[in-house]
Amino acid sequence: SAGCVANDILDRKFDSFVARTKLRPLANQSIPVKNAFFLLITLLLGALICVLFLNKKAFYFSLIALFLALTYPLTKRFFVMPQAYLGLSFGMGIPIAFVANDISITLTTWLLFLANVFWAIAYDTLYAVTDKNDDLKIGIRSSAIWFGNYVKEAIMFCYIAMMGCLIWVGQIESFGWFFYGFMILSLIFIGALYRQIRTLNPKACFDAFLSNNYLGGLVFLGVFFHYIYVN
Repeated sequence: SAGCVANDILDRKFDSFVARTKLRPLANQSIPVKNAFFLLITLLLGALICVLFLNKKAFYFSLIALFLALTYPLTKRFFVMPQAYLGLSFGMGIPIAFVANDISITLTTWLLFLANVFWAIAYDTLYAVTDKNDDLKIGIRSSAIWFGNYVKEAIMFCYIAMMGCLIWVGQIESFGWFFYGFMILSLIFIGALYRQIRTLNPKACFDAFLSNNYLGGLVFLGVFFHYIYVN
């Protein structure tokens, strides 16, 4: 939540020139920036209280996560693929979860982390397609711009890479048929997403972005039912 507030603070001048974001409270100046800073500090203090209950390793990883979350908006000014940086930021919860539970960081940890990075690139590129024309005008970088004429192919590559990482995790952790059944459903869902975005219509891409909730739900159910069955 703090990262979202920081994003809106740092992007407020750009957001006012983007059709989809020009009505955000900071972009249209309906709330003062100082109020947003107050909310940001409040959220960071709340996060700090939570982190203080974790072990030292988790605390240090949390500092890295904080740095990534607060600096992500700045990458849109100079980095050709800020979506990858977003994936690193969002993925930090994975190693934090391992070390917070005194579990060694293993190949499984990094495969889950990498899957999250690929997933973030995929869904946030869909999100970026909706703003591509405005971003080109104001000089904002995004993967939707950098991938050029191969946006669809790049998005699908990232989805398949994500699924490959998850299936690899399933092999390492000896997951059962429940997990792989839901992985098959996830791949079918990704195929449906491709049909939805094949023309790169901005609204279709935004709707596809929103539907990633369902993709995440399928992956979650695969892991959930595996452990229910095992136990």
